[in-house]
Amino acid sequence: NKYPYNNGHIMIAPYRHINDITALTNEEYCEMFNLLKKVIKTLNNIMKPDGYNIGFNLGKTAGAGFDEHLHLHIVPRWNGDTNFMPVIADVKVMPEYIEKTYQKIIEEIKKL
Repeated sequence: NKYPYNNGHIMIAPYRHINDITALTNEEYCEMFNLLKKVIKTLNNIMKPDGYNIGFNLGKTAGAGFDEHLHLHIVPRWNGDTNFMPVIADVKVMPEYIEKTYQKIIEEIKKL
């Protein structure tokens, strides 16, 4: 994700350029959700989050920043991971350089 909510925020999108979840073929649906399981295993192994926010934002009104292409968000969450910085200073605090997190994810996902 170009603008991650937390470190490890990953998006899964089908190869086919669609924005309607009901238009997914069974093969596309299964591929996305099988990849979701792999992503969860990967993030559990390297980041050990306390939980996850997982979901689709379907349409601009629902918060989709890029509503022309269907995508699934996986956001790892930790107890206490939100703070006053985004509210008071409009600043996002990331505990690790995003490129370092990316490299860890790539290395771990190759192992699965």
